Amino acid sequence: MSNSKKRRPGRPAKYPPEFQRDAVAMVLDEGRSIADVARSIGVVEGTLGNWVAKARRERAAGTGVTADERAENAQLRAENAQLRMERDLLKRSLAFWVKESAS
Repeated sequence: MSNSKKRRPGRPAKYPPEFQRDAVAMVLDEGRSIADVARSIGVVEGTLGNWVAKARRERAAGTGVTADERAENAQLRAENAQLRMERDLLKRSLAFWVKESAS
């Protein structure tokens, strides 16, 4: 027998962010209890409680941006910088090619 954790059949290893957002919204926006929502969606109360606590901290921070959105913004900024470098390189290459063909 291995030392790895055993999961219940049918239980996902990680819940999708959309599922977590919807579950948290049921608690924070609809005013339902964590226990009630956890029972209705089949999640352990402690897990849902962690999601709700995280969402409350993010809302209290006043940034209005979640951790997922910050990560996505960072990834998009890096991609944007890469695309700018590629565009500038293509511009210089085109200018060089035009200059050489005119000679």
